[in-house]
Amino acid sequence: MTASQRQRQRQRQRQKLLREHARTFSLTLSLLPSWLRDPLGLAYLLARVSDTVADTPGIPHARRLVLLKGLRQALDDRDPSLWKPAFLPGELSASEEELMEVLPGLHDDLAGHPDRVELLALWRSILEGQLYDQQRFPSQEPLNSEELERYCRLVAGSVGETWTLLIAKHAPRLLKGEVGKMCRLGSDYGRGLQLVNILRDRAADRGVGRIYARDAELPVLLDQAAELLAHGERYLSLLRPGRTLMATALPHDLAVRTLAEIRRSPEKPCVTVSRGAVRLVILRNLTSLCFPRGFNPAS
Repeated sequence: MTASQRQRQRQRQRQKLLREHARTFSLTLSLLPSWLRDPLGLAYLLARVSDTVADTPGIPHARRLVLLKGLRQALDDRDPSLWKPAFLPGELSASEEELMEVLPGLHDDLAGHPDRVELLALWRSILEGQLYDQQRFPSQEPLNSEELERYCRLVAGSVGETWTLLIAKHAPRLLKGEVGKMCRLGSDYGRGLQLVNILRDRAADRGVGRIYARDAELPVLLDQAAELLAHGERYLSLLRPGRTLMATALPHDLAVRTLAEIRRSPEKPCVTVSRGAVRLVILRNLTSLCFPRGFNPAS
């Protein structure tokens, strides 16, 4: 098998894994042009690998920390291929084992990737958030506002910033604003999406000893999430219409609907957006390709 054939095989494998491990995000990726879809898909799988180590209940907590700190050292040395985690029988599910089996191929893809610097920095930031989460929880003491902001910035604000940097690198004409400003707005947008997820999943998280916020803080945090999503709306207004804008707007529209459902039923353990509503959001974003943003906020 030639090198190009092996690369195509790995790409097909990555696409399969994305469909299995990231159904919503894989939908967003499928809407993006290839120059953005490829690095972000690779970044997601790399982060999913370390997240699997962090969240798999079959791995003892102390060993999770050892494994994640080993990855941090490898990333600090700018050679993540040095990280070769070993697992005991029964620690991983079949799907988790499949993900770990492709790790050497992910390392190979990253090593020769034109966006390697940006992807390494992103993985390093997300890993720092994953490590912080592991070191902070389980605990009955909720995060304070500074801790919550830091966690959201590390694991999600970094994604919005990297998203912007990749657009600026490969298709700067799509940005209508100054790169630094858009990186800040992109970071706020990512933090807003993460905060919505935290508020949506707060009951389930509490059940495993992760209290990201007190119930009494819910009204304030709902307003904070809405403000961050408003920054996301501003970010969208500074992207030129097309596939990149359409894909970037999709998580925003779903988060706005989720936030509205949480406000409507704050006592529910976990709110969900109906499949019909999701289809409507997708349709709205698809049709928005034909209209200027002034006529359709999701264009």
